[in-house]
Amino acid sequence: MPEDVATTAPATLLERAPSPYDADAAFENFSEWADSRGLRLYPAQEEALIEIVSGANLILSTPTGTGKSLVAIGAHFAALAQGKRSYYTAPIKALVSEKFFALVDIFGAENVGMVTGDSSVNPDAPIICCTAEILANVALRGGADSDVDQVVMDEFHFYADPDRGWAWQVPLLTLPRVQFILMSATLGDVSRIADDLTVRTGRETAVVTGVERPVPLSYSYATTPVHETIEDLLGTGQAPIYIVHFSQLAALERAQAMTSIKVVTREQRDEIAEAIGDFRFTTVFGQTLSRLIRSGIGVHHAGMLPKYRRLVEQLAQQGLMRVICGTDTLGVGINVPIRTVLFTALTKYDGIRTRQLTAREFHQIAGRAGRAGYDTAGTVVAQAPEHESENARLVAKAGDDPKKIKKIVRKKAPDGFVSWGEPSFNRLISAEPEVLTSSMQVSHSMILNVIAREGDAFQEMRDLIFGSHDPWHKQLAMARQALAIYRTLRTADVVTQVARVEPAATSPALTSALVGVDGFDSGEYEDWDDEPKAADIHYDIRLTVDLQPNFALNQPLSPFALAVFELLDPESPSYALDMISILESTLDDPRPILSQQQFLARGEAVASMKAEGIEYDQRMELLEQVTWPKPLEELLDASFEQYSATQPWIGDFELSPKSVVRDMYERAMTFADYVGYYKLARSEGLVLRYLSDAYRAVRQTVPDEAKTEELLDLIEWLGELVRQVDSSLVDEWEQLINPTAPGAAPVLPPAPPSILGNPRAFRVLVRNELFRRVQLAALDKYEELGELDAASGFTADAWGDAMDAYWDVHDALGTDADARSSAMLIVDEGATQWTVRQIFADPSGDHDWGISATVDLEESAELGVAVVKVTAVGRLDAFAPVVE
Repeated sequence: MPEDVATTAPATLLERAPSPYDADAAFENFSEWADSRGLRLYPAQEEALIEIVSGANLILSTPTGTGKSLVAIGAHFAALAQGKRSYYTAPIKALVSEKFFALVDIFGAENVGMVTGDSSVNPDAPIICCTAEILANVALRGGADSDVDQVVMDEFHFYADPDRGWAWQVPLLTLPRVQFILMSATLGDVSRIADDLTVRTGRETAVVTGVERPVPLSYSYATTPVHETIEDLLGTGQAPIYIVHFSQLAALERAQAMTSIKVVTREQRDEIAEAIGDFRFTTVFGQTLSRLIRSGIGVHHAGMLPKYRRLVEQLAQQGLMRVICGTDTLGVGINVPIRTVLFTALTKYDGIRTRQLTAREFHQIAGRAGRAGYDTAGTVVAQAPEHESENARLVAKAGDDPKKIKKIVRKKAPDGFVSWGEPSFNRLISAEPEVLTSSMQVSHSMILNVIAREGDAFQEMRDLIFGSHDPWHKQLAMARQALAIYRTLRTADVVTQVARVEPAATSPALTSALVGVDGFDSGEYEDWDDEPKAADIHYDIRLTVDLQPNFALNQPLSPFALAVFELLDPESPSYALDMISILESTLDDPRPILSQQQFLARGEAVASMKAEGIEYDQRMELLEQVTWPKPLEELLDASFEQYSATQPWIGDFELSPKSVVRDMYERAMTFADYVGYYKLARSEGLVLRYLSDAYRAVRQTVPDEAKTEELLDLIEWLGELVRQVDSSLVDEWEQLINPTAPGAAPVLPPAPPSILGNPRAFRVLVRNELFRRVQLAALDKYEELGELDAASGFTADAWGDAMDAYWDVHDALGTDADARSSAMLIVDEGATQWTVRQIFADPSGDHDWGISATVDLEESAELGVAVVKVTAVGRLDAFAPVVE
């Protein structure tokens, strides 16, 4: 039985809800519903569901493929049957979105909502899908009175994540009346958490673990060269094989190297080609992937476009991908049948150092082998290090001859190699996942959320910190940090504090000293445990400012962006792009893009400094100041500091000025141009995700009255650019806003809508194509212009000759905001072709030179870009007239 059972469930489950509620009836009715779908419950699922319908907490730690998703559906069913509100949490937005659509399919769109950092759909629904951080902030703001009755936490092993684990722990500490269902395949010993949960909620906490996999795994250690290992697995019927790497580059290189192996037959190649059909591979990486897929080899990692990942997944589900080379993101969940998992290493770089895999990481990945409903057995193979494989080959070649064996010069491990081998593999196989360690943290947002409850904030924070699962010394450190944050709030006059004493239980002297005194400062004490012990001292702590509703729940810096928008002049030529820059400063940094921008900027700076004769040491010193472009940095930093004075929670978040959308627009580049210019082919999925986040941010955040015509053009351009590269990101968001019960999933990711369907965006695309030529002409880059237009007959020499005539008359060519405005483009829209003219911004303002071109509409629709063909460059009065 596949774990991912929710995707095609009919919306008839609610009809089986017993009224009045009865636990036995709820279990029987749910079991019958599952059975009617061919999903007979395993014993572990039955045990888990019996505990849930009876009201107990549940910790479900069973292997992948044992149907935890079905147990989660049963939990939501039980909550709905009792008129209660349930939450489903997951670590990443993609999983939240996936579960949202699955539950809509089962329970109906009116009963399911979703809240993530950038989307809010039906937030008052009885079932809410959200990230763990969203629920944590709900719990902090509402405490025990939060409108939450049941919580299903998926991938609960994130509780131990050093950066995000606090979000998995806070609900356990602050929601005492909630029923918790905590699920993961790799939890380890959870007895401490179970005991604590029972005490806090007053409910029994059942632990279901140690279940035998329905699909058993076999393990082996391979010392043969990796290509021989793969050939052996293919030859013995162990495909589909997922080859696990710990970098995206290694995964792609492995896939390319495997083209020398016969992975599929001629008939299978034909079947793959037929299944792919007219799927559009629009990028440089896409062309590489197309060749690999047609050879039966898939690639799967987070840097790919979503449509490419889905294509690989869907072809694998059809049994057409015999081998998939990917990264360990597989451990977070990939919806494809995998029979064999092949580890290329048992070490990984974790951002700080290279280390051996933990038992949890190993089992999380290995557990994906052998999917229930697809396989009767699964295989996990660890590939020996290259030097060990080479030594084994030499020994085998020597045979039984002692002299030859003695003469073998064994290959040593490379410098810096973190040792691992078969003993490491065996240890990981038998090792239980490590005990989850607490990763509690405190922050401005946490403290302000607690204060906003208007209860005894001091005592509630004290309970939260000293009631956490951290050891005593970490609790003390958190308490000191909380006091430091609290002092900044007091200093900024964001909160007021009044100490009061219940007169009946205190001496008159103490009463007169403290009652009504504003400013009693608990921060004077060494730590919270040194506070006066009198139980009758209370602290009334109140906010003096109004925080926006749900300030920590959605895009946290959006209110800041709104405030800065008001500082801009709508009449400024750069207004539209400045609005984009403000929004970009609030988005998460796309590190690969920024790194490449900085790399190119420093390369240009070094060349310039060398030309100026600057000495090496001074160049290196100056180079440290060169970074990626940061438009409006001074304005944004000053505004951020001022805004923080009244909204200090913002200190939990970082403002990061950057230019990606603006950079692409100002360079007049297509997506493919941009990815190629910065050499981001392996990260094109990240680039597109950033652009789609920016599109949603500008759509959601900018008030309608602030949207000028130029800004509306830019918004439409950005949305269409994302849609044409991979429509799934925009389509997914649109479906979230207007959810409908999804029908059968398409066989392949659908093609984007025609680019001609959005005339406003298409006109901007045409304008950008022409303006890009203006920019190149201004820099005398005729070779690049020839590359763009040689196919239509306008070569580099033709460009050079045409611009020589322009330079004889004018000494400059404008490329500023006015030069690229819509007023400088004349368009005659025909049925099959547009005739267009781009006017040059000459220094005299004569506007008497420009570019004449045609736009092929049919070819543009086919390729998803504006196909512009230059026909002339010169004086406008020499061209045939164009009527707009």
